[in-house]
Amino acid sequence: MPPPRKTDLLPAEMKDWFKQALKDGGFSGYEQIADDLNARLEEAGYSLRISRAGAQRFGAEYKEFVKYQEEAGAWAADWINDQGLEEEANRHGVLFQMLTTLAFKFMKGQMEDGREVDPKELHFIGRMMKDIMASSGIREQLIAKEKERIQEEERTRAATMVEKIAKKAGMTAATVEGIKAEILGVET
Repeated sequence: MPPPRKTDLLPAEMKDWFKQALKDGGFSGYEQIADDLNARLEEAGYSLRISRAGAQRFGAEYKEFVKYQEEAGAWAADWINDQGLEEEANRHGVLFQMLTTLAFKFMKGQMEDGREVDPKELHFIGRMMKDIMASSGIREQLIAKEKERIQEEERTRAATMVEKIAKKAGMTAATVEGIKAEILGVET
């Protein structure tokens, strides 16, 4: 089993800073980023040091990951825009399944490389899954409210129509109001 890469040993806060520095630097200037990271590590009391080559290897992998994230986000946005609100639950299921597959693929890749799977590495996938589940609940509420609003509009339209027809038929005002209340589901 090969030893873990030094970039895999970075503390979470340093790795987060490193990833942001790579993005901010346009995935270039690896020597300066490695120097800045090493200075931060030294200042925090860590003996771990990252070489320019190590920073560049990690940067290339992270750049690819960011590219895939952006492509997936654009694809998901296009797909969601093409679908109606009724298809929302299906989309959430598919997205959840995609994230589960991504998590499995990531863990399998880590294990095949002989590295331990650090649960902290999966936090972003867990966060996305949590957001999708929360969004799914919100969407279900929106769908239910929209159905309720449409049903209320239909009942009001039907009650108005019945009221006109009942008045033309010569029914008493009390009878008309009783029929209207029955359609609207209100007590008289």
